[in-house]
Amino acid sequence: MDRSTLAVIPVAGVGTRLRPHTFTLPKVLLNVAGKPILAHILDQLPALGIRRVVLIVGHMGDLVRGYVGKHYPGLEVTYAEQPERLGLGHAVSLAAPFVDARPVLVILGDTIFDVDLKGVLAGGMSRIGVREVDDPHRFGIVETNGDGLVTRMVEKPEHPASRLAITGIYFFTDARPVMEALQELQRKNIRTRGEFQLTDGMQLWVERGGKLGTFPVAGWYDCGKTETLLETNRVLLDRRGGAPQVPGSVLLPPVVVGEGAVIENSIVGPHVSVASGARLSNAVVRDSIINEDARVEDILIEGSVVGSGARVRGGFRRVNVGDSSETSVP
Repeated sequence: MDRSTLAVIPVAGVGTRLRPHTFTLPKVLLNVAGKPILAHILDQLPALGIRRVVLIVGHMGDLVRGYVGKHYPGLEVTYAEQPERLGLGHAVSLAAPFVDARPVLVILGDTIFDVDLKGVLAGGMSRIGVREVDDPHRFGIVETNGDGLVTRMVEKPEHPASRLAITGIYFFTDARPVMEALQELQRKNIRTRGEFQLTDGMQLWVERGGKLGTFPVAGWYDCGKTETLLETNRVLLDRRGGAPQVPGSVLLPPVVVGEGAVIENSIVGPHVSVASGARLSNAVVRDSIINEDARVEDILIEGSVVGSGARVRGGFRRVNVGDSSETSVP
């Protein structure tokens, strides 16, 4: 029997906090530090020995299928459709028909992680990724016993007994009992905040004797809204460093420029990602993400996300202002 690990990645979220960008593009295909969010996850899988992936798709799932099919021919990808947003537990349960006795790694598709997954997969024990946070009210949290095993999981508790936040990475040596618990929640219509929660299903499994440990997540980079997307872009670019040389323009590292992008007569950086096919002309761009095929011309922008195919154009002005004067330039 094939015992290689299966990856399950939910990517069906609508991304309401990233609008207007997610009106035309799934959140997981937004660019950060030179490539889509989803690519940061999929690129790690081959080194972990993972070749089989189940993607839970929904909102604009055809675009996810097209991107993955084009860029990851070496992965064996199965798609499960989530037609209605009923919660993360419901999304993960849609992978049940593809889960057998093999280990399963569940990774949320809209968050980028810095973690030693090789050690987790080799540990021979089901474990959940956690990180200590200052404000546990905002997160799902875990409580552990003296042996380091999880005893309780609570989604956004009013009175948290722990500061260990659930980050969104889960490893099961055998996911079938968890899938059964998630399906039981749905049969009995047990919801938290109107949705079927993965934490509730895992809690049910633990209460019935499931053994679940934890592992630390060193880096946990949220891509759920514009501010955190830009922050993640800065962190990842700092780690990568450098900037290409572009004749006629100045690029201040760290900057990443995608294939086929054109930069002319511009000052770019620091902390700028320019996706493939984009064009920057007579522009000053800092701390920004320029998505595929966008046009940025005759303008200074900072702390901005420019959507795929968008055109942003302004105008520079020359002024001669005397002492103690006041003026405004449109």
